[in-house]
Amino acid sequence: MSDVTAKPILKWAGGKRQLISEISSAFPDGFGTTITKYVEPFVGGGAILFNVLSKYDLDEIYISDVNAELINMYIQIRDNVNELIKILIDFQNNFLALTKEEQKKYYYKRREDYNHLIQTGQSKNTVLSAALFIFLNRTCFNGLYRANKKGFFNVPCGNYVNPSICNEANIRAVSEALKDVKIKCADYSESIDYIDSNTLVYLDPPYRPLKGRESFISYTEHNFDDSCQKELAGFIETISSKGAFVILSNSDPKCIDSEDNFFEELYADYDIQKVHARRIINSTPAKRGCITELLIKNY
Repeated sequence: MSDVTAKPILKWAGGKRQLISEISSAFPDGFGTTITKYVEPFVGGGAILFNVLSKYDLDEIYISDVNAELINMYIQIRDNVNELIKILIDFQNNFLALTKEEQKKYYYKRREDYNHLIQTGQSKNTVLSAALFIFLNRTCFNGLYRANKKGFFNVPCGNYVNPSICNEANIRAVSEALKDVKIKCADYSESIDYIDSNTLVYLDPPYRPLKGRESFISYTEHNFDDSCQKELAGFIETISSKGAFVILSNSDPKCIDSEDNFFEELYADYDIQKVHARRIINSTPAKRGCITELLIKNY
């Protein structure tokens, strides 16, 4: 067993690394003792997942996401870590030996390879796809994952000096941490069979865009609009009726429009608190900064 504590492998726009303390402080009393199941149906970069895995000895953990290539990455790390590391080391050695201009050409060729796997249906169950996913994430602009309407990854090359593409010790620690985790490519609604009164459910869906700052990130080829937010609220009501403990993260519309009561009305019977987060995905530094986000709980 690795002595390294597993950390997120990906740079993930909207990820929760900076909010781990606030979110974990919101966990219900009894989590890890009387509450021994954890479900995360929008796992993304996994910052909260790996914090849970490092601190709690739970009976059952289930994670899912609709991003099939992301889920394939987690499965390949868990099940085929040696082969994955071998490919990543090759990518890293080849990439770092190149000039800046050569690195860009190498990046776009690997992006082309990755999209070919998507086009031919090979991106959801291969080690190569997982390795390309990690390579692109570690070398693309700001760790974004953006797909066009055809599902093809279209983020440009980033500008980094000696990026870490293969942190072997951490990848092995993640593989060990995931060994008993149920991992599924699925819509959040499919997690319902794993949820009962002994479960903490953490939901981190695509955020509702702030007015005037509609995101250019498309996490998959499908958008998550207000109707989807309302459907998610209905799902939360359903699992709440099963006795589950629920935490939801989302944007705070009042950062832009003080009259926007969308979440206050949608979750009128829930506990809503604001937390501070620094978002840096904008290419213009002046437009980056600290904003508030929402943590919504049913307890």
